[in-house]
Amino acid sequence: MKSSSFDAADKFDTSRADEYGRQSRIALAGYDACQDLAACMLSASLGSPDSANILVVGAGGTAQEIIAMARLEPGWHFTAVDPSEPMLAAAKVQLAANHLLERTTVHLGHVDELTADESYDAATLIGVLHHLPGDEAKRQVLRSIRTRLKPGAPLIVAGNQYAYASQPLLLAAWGQRWRQHGASPDEIKVKLGKILQGADPPHSEAAVQKLLQEAGFGEGTRFFSSLFWGGWLTCKMA
Repeated sequence: MKSSSFDAADKFDTSRADEYGRQSRIALAGYDACQDLAACMLSASLGSPDSANILVVGAGGTAQEIIAMARLEPGWHFTAVDPSEPMLAAAKVQLAANHLLERTTVHLGHVDELTADESYDAATLIGVLHHLPGDEAKRQVLRSIRTRLKPGAPLIVAGNQYAYASQPLLLAAWGQRWRQHGASPDEIKVKLGKILQGADPPHSEAAVQKLLQEAGFGEGTRFFSSLFWGGWLTCKMA
């Protein structure tokens, strides 16, 4: 898991981290809505407690999931984990701008480096699974999260699904999304080429559910969908 995670993290160099906020909001229509709804789903699942410890895996870039949760629940504290130093640095800038560094423990590395003591009330894994090559790496990160969650704790999973080439209409619409934001035909071709070779998403919602089950989680409840992207809330099984 570590080697494949580091390989995935290598893609997120300084140049990609610097543009991540803009790029992600174009590539994922409804980016901020997904983050806001993830916060609402966790709060509803936990019963909006006065305090909670939340594990945020793959927190680099915008740190938007932390910002959304913190805005909704002022008593929550966060552990932000990411193996990419440039992405984590970008997240820290956003956390500082929103006065959230004092509520956030930042860890450069992998979730399996954290103490496995079931100390977290909930977790998020947003925009991560499709960057991990192969099902075993995906199962491993989910299992690593599970061992750090309290019994019955909720987990938000969100990311790309489908083999991109298997959904030509969605892929074409994704290209039009970039054209909508000013990309030239040549730029769109480059971006379509990158999406076809740059990630390994689960091939269906059923594949996502299977990964969750194999890692010790229950059936996920979908709360968000946008072209290739889906968002689910699941819970740790006994």
